[in-house]
Formats: sequence, structure tokens, C-alpha cells
Amino acid sequence: MAADKTRPSTSPTAPTGRTPAPSAASADVAAFLAEVKARPPVAADRRGRLIFALDATMSRQPTWDLACSLQAEMFKEAAAIGGLDIQLVYYRGINECKASPWLADAGKLGALMGRIDCRGGRTQISRVLRHAASQAERGPVGAVVFIGDAMEEPVDALCAEAGPLAMRAIPVMLFQEGHDPVAENAFREIARLTHGAWCRFDAGAAAQLRALLRAAAAYAAGGTQALTALAQSSAGARQLIAALGARR
Repeated sequence: MAADKTRPSTSPTAPTGRTPAPSAASADVAAFLAEVKARPPVAADRRGRLIFALDATMSRQPTWDLACSLQAEMFKEAAAIGGLDIQLVYYRGINECKASPWLADAGKLGALMGRIDCRGGRTQISRVLRHAASQAERGPVGAVVFIGDAMEEPVDALCAEAGPLAMRAIPVMLFQEGHDPVAENAFREIARLTHGAWCRFDAGAAAQLRALLRAAAAYAAGGTQALTALAQSSAGARQLIAALGARR
């Protein structure tokens, strides 16, 4: 997916073919937190990189608008840790899947998102995963965040595309709006394969999505130690830790 410096660029690759989040008191989460404490800190001079992927099909317009208003929170959270570069990836319409350049400015990302409208079409999650893997071949990627409410692709094909990310230890964090069981099953499996996380948020829950995005940014910028530190004051970080711990 080549990046244009003024607007997102089209991917040259053709597409391939109600359970609440685990409790923070679970044994899995306790074991995960113990593992976090044993890990060395992230280097202070390392800038995080996060791929921020969204479903921009017609049903996503309300959440797209919400994400536009909240994306600056990710930069704000990461700034205290060492900074963050974000690449926006989105799909919409019949065969449109695009990626922005890597951006280090919340204003530029917000302006870019503000120029994009949602259009009817089917999901193209496989292209998002394939693009993320190609970016990881060129440089470090701390995490992939995906926001969506549906999945209309073969699950096995998605798992195959998630494989290279799993091999590079890049977690995919999938934030699902709504209760579509097909999407939930696929999102949970991608999270499991990549040691990522699946979390649900409700329509109109701006505060909940804000907290999840801040937590994902903290993780991408500073690793599990930064996420654990944020968890002292953020329910979203605790929710993400619980979801990450459930995949270990």
C-alpha cells in the first residue's frame, strides 16, 4: 500500500476471499500482570507506531464521526510516554481500501478523517491485516487497532492474514460495536492468534471508546508497562489489560 503525502493511497492488493470482557480479577489477568512486571522497560527514545483501522462502510458513519472527535486523545496519551506515529487505514465501498502516511500530528489526522465519508460496501478486514503485515516488514509496529461492527469474509482467510502479525508479535486490538455474533467470533479469534485483545463498546459510548483508544495508544507507545501504569486511573486500560490477559 503506497502512501501519498496529501491523501490516502489505494492499496494495490486485491481482497481475499455476548460475552462480556473477562474480569480483572481472573487468574489469567493476574498472571498477565505478573508477566508485565517482569519485562524490561521500553527504550525512552523509541516512538511508538500504531495502525488505526476503521470500517468506513455506511453503517459506521456515527462511529466514524465519534472516532474523528476522539483520535486526538491517542496522541495526547502517547505524548507523555514518548510520542506516537499513527497510520489511518480504512475501507469502504466495493473495492476501496486506503492508508494514510504515518502521521505524528493529531490535527493532520483529524483533518484527514474529516474529509472521508462512509459508503456502502462489504468488509475488507483481510486487506487491513495484509497491509499491517507489509508495514511491519518496513519498520516496527506496536499494535493494530481495528474498529468495526461486522465481518463478511471467510474466517480462515482472516486468520491466515493475521499469521504474519502473530509471528512478529504485533497484537491486533479489535473494538467491536454492537453484538453481531459472527463478527465477535472472528474478532476474538484474530485477537487470540495475535495475542491481542477483543473489547466491545456500545453505540453512543464516547467515554468508553475514548478510554479504549487511550489505552491502545499507551500500549503502542510504551508497551505493557505504560498500559499497566495507565490502568491505575483508567477503566479502559483495565478493560484492555483484562482482554490482553485472556489471550495469554
